Amino acid sequence: MSSPTPPKLLDRVRTSIRQRGYSYRTEESYIAIIRRFIHFHHKKHPADLGPQAIVPYLSWLADERHCSPSTQKSALCALVFLYVNVLNIPVGDLGEIPKAKVQRRLPVVLTRAEVRAVFSHLQDQPLLMARLLYGTGMRLAEMLSLRIKDIDFSSRSILVRHGKGGKDRVTILPDNLIDPLRQQYAKARAFFDVDRAQDLPGVHLPYALERKYPTAGKSWAWFWVFPANGLSTDPRSRLVRRHHEGDFTIQRPFRAAVTAAGITKNATCHTLRHAFATHLLESNYDLRTIQELLGHSHVSTTEIYTHVINRPGRGVRSPLDEP
Repeated sequence: MSSPTPPKLLDRVRTSIRQRGYSYRTEESYIAIIRRFIHFHHKKHPADLGPQAIVPYLSWLADERHCSPSTQKSALCALVFLYVNVLNIPVGDLGEIPKAKVQRRLPVVLTRAEVRAVFSHLQDQPLLMARLLYGTGMRLAEMLSLRIKDIDFSSRSILVRHGKGGKDRVTILPDNLIDPLRQQYAKARAFFDVDRAQDLPGVHLPYALERKYPTAGKSWAWFWVFPANGLSTDPRSRLVRRHHEGDFTIQRPFRAAVTAAGITKNATCHTLRHAFATHLLESNYDLRTIQELLGHSHVSTTEIYTHVINRPGRGVRSPLDEP
């Protein structure tokens, strides 16, 4: 009897990632980085290359691809994970690695009038999603993955679970969104009742909660605020169940609304998060409060919005306009 075929390298990477409870997006990102790393080295096995092969790849990203520092850092994290956790090869000191150049760009921000103009060209669920992004400062993925239990109408707050960096935080619930969200709850409840009547698998739960509380995924508290219309196959468990709405649900209508409003700025859904922070600063809210609402680890990240509202030249009268 022949011995079983050992799992392929990328399958081992997926298994190691899932054992450590990393998100599906991180899994896909790491897989893509490792695949490009292997192709860069002419499809040689990373174990044969050794950890020092990381350095020329990161140098190529910085010098030839002109990638951002965050892209280079993500590549380093993925490759260190590969060698340490999958191949069991210590990385050690990699020496001097050429750093990708930091490009400090100010975020694109819509004015209050422009936000209202965009909203006037949205309706129904895309409008509610856009208002929620602007009114709370949430990231798109955070908003789409909201659970019923995450919104507290009595305290006017929203619990953002597993945000960037795996951190939880609390943000504000605008009074103007209470009634629209209650209506959205009624729509979500209709989907929930259908799923329970058909005894479908419960919704996906983060980390090990699905094993710890096997029936929690079938509870109303854990159901999505924005459930998808159709069912889909979970890429990890292969279970057919209901997921939350996808990015395209708001991204496509938003792009169309920006165009219809005659706005030439390169505005995306994430621009509403920038507008949230900038408009709070303009209303004289302190930087520390805004940092907590946005979930930034360092206040220096939040400080970029001070540059948006204090651009050089504001308040200066051009000599061309002098009488």
